[in-house]
Amino acid sequence: MSNEVSAIKIIDADGYEVKSHPAKNRDMHFKIQTRKISGFFQRLRKYSLWFMMSAFFLSCWVQIGDQPLLLFNLQAQKFHVFGMTFWPQDFFLLAVLLIISAFGLFFITTIFGRLWCGYTCPQTAWTFVFMWLEEHIEGSRNQRIKMDNAPMSVNKLAKRMAKHMSWLGFAFITGFTFIAYFYPARDLLAEMLAGSFSSMQLPLWVLFFTLATYINAGWMREAVCMHICPYARFQSVMFNHDTLVVAYDEKRGEPRGKDNKTDGHCVDCQLCVQVCPTGIDIRDGLQYQCIGCALCIDACDSIMEKLGAPKGLVRYASEAELVDGNKKHTINMRSMGYGTLLVLAIAGFAYNLWNRPLLDFHILRERGNLFQELGNGEIKNTYTLKVANKTQVQQHFTLSMSGLEGRILGADHLIAPAGDMLDLDFTVYVFKEKLKTANVDVQFSIQSMGEQPLSAVVDNKFMGPR
Repeated sequence: MSNEVSAIKIIDADGYEVKSHPAKNRDMHFKIQTRKISGFFQRLRKYSLWFMMSAFFLSCWVQIGDQPLLLFNLQAQKFHVFGMTFWPQDFFLLAVLLIISAFGLFFITTIFGRLWCGYTCPQTAWTFVFMWLEEHIEGSRNQRIKMDNAPMSVNKLAKRMAKHMSWLGFAFITGFTFIAYFYPARDLLAEMLAGSFSSMQLPLWVLFFTLATYINAGWMREAVCMHICPYARFQSVMFNHDTLVVAYDEKRGEPRGKDNKTDGHCVDCQLCVQVCPTGIDIRDGLQYQCIGCALCIDACDSIMEKLGAPKGLVRYASEAELVDGNKKHTINMRSMGYGTLLVLAIAGFAYNLWNRPLLDFHILRERGNLFQELGNGEIKNTYTLKVANKTQVQQHFTLSMSGLEGRILGADHLIAPAGDMLDLDFTVYVFKEKLKTANVDVQFSIQSMGEQPLSAVVDNKFMGPR
């Protein structure tokens, strides 16, 4: 028996015969050259992906007051997000936000399948741009296949170099922008133009993400979706009888033939295979490689329109609709469960965000020196004050002490910058006769002097001789 795998013969709309990937071995590596197609879902994808990319490239440049719209300053351990400043103490909110993202993904997947992959995933968005650059430089699918099979020439070398230079240019802009979310974009650009960096890690990280983008979107492309992304592997756990997926209507399409009036509506034009970015045949049924991009839907609809047949031979449909003939029911118990958990997580996040304290106040005693006895009979204790101002305006505070009669030096007027931390040392002096014990409980309190009422109280100790 022959071990050779039969191949699908593809005759595209322009009359070119193109050798396809093996029909029985979908995991075998082959270069995928996709055909351009237009349609309703591709317009929707284009607007969605361009919106996501525009938000990515522009958000790091937008400022609210003196603070960036989005900046994750790891060195200073503070995050600026839409006019709010978050500190490590707010890590709980980040955890809740990640839970919301997870439940949101589960909820959307149970109803609409891999909507995230096809319309909003960064890998899809960047691959979309790289393929757009490739098409504008090297030509259509047929021209690219012809170029792949042709020997090296000056024209081929020039086009290949132009393509890779455009890829590297876009990848560099991507790497720069990504780092600009961790280091202020204007400062990073100024340092880059001057050729002098505050840290040599900055250009190295920009270079790393430039190469990562170039490799992921330019070379790996669909391999990331099929072999690296874990979502492709565990998505089937979230699918159910009512989940909408890109599906081929076998009852209407079979048997395949050239005459859609005597045979099924599928004329075996192979256009759905030619446009697929992962190289699968949707007519073989639901496969984990499918990213739900709906390219095959628009391709099939264009053929049905030319043949005068109803659209929807390949469409978004549920198993209940295709197999049982029932109308799709997008809400079931699993979806309701994910939806309920999502609503609860959002409510919890909103409540904690609204009630988040805008002032973080700590006082630490000086280490290694419990107290100092002065010649005038006073006992001296030294403290370190830390005030985190989470508001977006500068705050003026007064510091006071209760529980013991004494005087404070070095903290008469506290000024905490907007979205920043004040850190200073101060001393407390108490006459020895005021101390009833060697260890006295005291309370330090701060009070804002501005229009926004902010205050905080912390407990501490004042130490003296026995």
